[in-house]
Amino acid sequence: MSLASPMSLAALPSPSTAVWHLGPIPLRAYALCIIAGIVVACWVTERRLRQRGVAPGAVLDIALWAVPAGIIGARIYHVITSPAAYFGTGGDPIKVFFIHEGGLGIWGAVAGGAVGAYIAARQLGIPFAVVADALAPGLPLAQAIGRLGNWFNNELYGGRTDLPWGLEIHRMDGGQALRDEAGRPILEEGLYHPTFAYEALWNVGVAALVFFLDRKLRLGRGRAFALYVMGYTAGRFWIEMMRTDDATSILGVRLNVWTAALVFVGALIYFLRVRGPREYLIPVGLPAATAAPAGSDVSQVDLSATRGGRTEPAVPEGYRVVSEEQFAHWRQTGEAPGEVTDPAPGTDPDSAPGAGASTDEDKDTPTAAEGAAARPADRDS
Repeated sequence: MSLASPMSLAALPSPSTAVWHLGPIPLRAYALCIIAGIVVACWVTERRLRQRGVAPGAVLDIALWAVPAGIIGARIYHVITSPAAYFGTGGDPIKVFFIHEGGLGIWGAVAGGAVGAYIAARQLGIPFAVVADALAPGLPLAQAIGRLGNWFNNELYGGRTDLPWGLEIHRMDGGQALRDEAGRPILEEGLYHPTFAYEALWNVGVAALVFFLDRKLRLGRGRAFALYVMGYTAGRFWIEMMRTDDATSILGVRLNVWTAALVFVGALIYFLRVRGPREYLIPVGLPAATAAPAGSDVSQVDLSATRGGRTEPAVPEGYRVVSEEQFAHWRQTGEAPGEVTDPAPGTDPDSAPGAGASTDEDKDTPTAAEGAAARPADRDS
């Protein structure tokens, strides 16, 4: 091979450095991109959870479980689908734990992260479907940002191309481009499809699609997340077939292509079969909500509690699932469905707002105390 690709007037460059050292501490571009993606996903998810009534800060509790579980799942998937580098001839099993050298599978990341998020949702008393739907547009944005790490690593590119956006690829070793005798970075011959960039752009489009349709159709019960899965796997199907890096194959087709197709079908079936309105939540065991400012759709629950002269964050005992209309009424008045309010002097108690159980809706809607007692059922919904 030649030491450098022919000069091209139209080509995308690649970084020649993927690791910087702060003293003895290596700063890896891939890790920084992953962290930035997680931050963006948490910010989006936090806003969407609060719009559905979840108390501020819950996304941090969820992330504490979901992020480590996602990383573990991603590594397990990579090792299972590419075992030769660790258990084959010349492989080194101890390198299974060398995550810093690369090797994370998105399918394992989503599965592991889902398990972690489910555990956190159970602890917080939040229905898992609410968490999944809130995460739906943030996850593809995180994936798009994470793909920039592949650009720094000069990896996950496709076949040769003469298109104007063909990518230059450096020969990398230890996060640095190899150099010739003149000190110039060595390039692979020719230009290549930047498949990681295709996927990043596709993911941004998926995030926009989920956000728009969710806003228009008011999806609930996990259907927004199913829409994300369908959008992502549809793109991953054709992008995966463009890649040229080594991968496990079944019947001559890359394993990830089969996975994308099967997961797409599963998400489509779920999206078509599951029905129901979007779930909204009212926290149990907190002060009543204050009226939301005009134009705001974010929960205004006061999470401060004074104990021993100090103001500390209060944590809800759990959540009640309510309709959108009930949630809107609670946000404006602080009255949860089925709560009895003291009538004003001289007023007929039976005509007071929220008095008794004068409607079928009131009869079927649990009180705050009943909702607290039924929290385990709510958490599994």
